Amino acid sequence: MASENGNLVELRDVHKIYRRDRIEIPVLQGVNLNVKQGEFLALMGPSGSGKSTLLNLIAGIDLPTKGEVRVAGESLGTLASERLSRWRARHVGFIFQLYNLIPVLTAAQNVELPLLLTRLSGKERRDRVKLALELVSLADRDNHYPRMLSGGEEQRVAIARAIVADPTLLVADEPTGDLDAKNATEILTLLKRLNEELKKTIIMVTHDPHAAERAHVTVHLDTGVLAP
Repeated sequence: MASENGNLVELRDVHKIYRRDRIEIPVLQGVNLNVKQGEFLALMGPSGSGKSTLLNLIAGIDLPTKGEVRVAGESLGTLASERLSRWRARHVGFIFQLYNLIPVLTAAQNVELPLLLTRLSGKERRDRVKLALELVSLADRDNHYPRMLSGGEEQRVAIARAIVADPTLLVADEPTGDLDAKNATEILTLLKRLNEELKKTIIMVTHDPHAAERAHVTVHLDTGVLAP
């Protein structure tokens, strides 16, 4: 999955330009980045610096205007839309700031969602969901709806959903941004555990230096350029 030098993620001279009518808005400018398999990387920078755009490129949600994004052995810019969707489903787990849980589904049903796209049997899906909820210490909340959970518990359900398909890479966009200090600490401890015990490669966008301290490596993005 990783390249010969151990990199799971490789970005080479990556540019991203958005166009609005005839106006070009450069967001990323010549970004080069390597992330080794099993690494926990924090991506910091001021609001509007391009952090979320960079995360979306690595996750295959968006494609670069120029340059190469290579993740888990694939050059993402060369993949057709359907193949890119399959690649994302197999390799990437997403954790968002605002959880994105579906309110009419229980915790277990929310976690199961990514597995509905697979060929797993109902029993295999249930077993995976049970294990994922156990990993985030929410096995006893499986039948609770999001409205019955605290913010920290909702984020743990979202993390269980992100890991249930055993992805190669976890991408987290401000995963503690909507939480109080206690719940934020618990979420960061959980991410650290997933990295150390399950060897998950994690890329986390954060503006919080305390959150970044949990990572192995911290890189700073400013106006579309990675600081040296």
